[in-house]
Amino acid sequence: MKVRLHQGLTAAQRHEAAALYWRAFGAKLGRVMGPEAKALAFIERVIDPGHVIAAVDGRGHVLGVIGFRTTKGAFVGGDRADLRAVYGRFGAFWRGVALQALAQDLARETLCVDGFAVAEPLRGQGLGAALIEALCAEAQARGYRIVRLDVVDENLRARALYDRLGFAVTGRVDRWLTAVVFGYRTAVAMERRL
Repeated sequence: MKVRLHQGLTAAQRHEAAALYWRAFGAKLGRVMGPEAKALAFIERVIDPGHVIAAVDGRGHVLGVIGFRTTKGAFVGGDRADLRAVYGRFGAFWRGVALQALAQDLARETLCVDGFAVAEPLRGQGLGAALIEALCAEAQARGYRIVRLDVVDENLRARALYDRLGFAVTGRVDRWLTAVVFGYRTAVAMERRL
């Protein structure tokens, strides 16, 4: 199968990218962003195609995405107005409070991974590594010196990939709130200098 990597998403690819993102992160985000139909509506609404590199097949179907966040925006961002539009006033309020637990400041010279997903049948075939390398090249072309990501401490497969690709652990964050709300307690921060 021929796979092509390119920056951005077409309007038609937004739904596929949102579904892929949800399959990758729905288990963690489900309590806050669910039910699934609303989560997909929110993600599709807020996706910024200027902050993603997509892997697509010959027919244009999305097979993988690596979103990123900079001081200028994020792949899956949105604000309280977006939350209200999908979840209503009360739903937006408590979801906004819960999502604040994941928020963190970003240094100006750093590009941060903001969602990384590969379709399950293609995992372990090098597509993830190709997406990360494409993101690092894009970051360097934009003048960033560091690519940063956070990975759940227990996700050993992902950690092994990041280690192989030159990322080094720079810290750990242990939060009881993420354990209660999102189902994981410790996240490992990793960086790759460009």
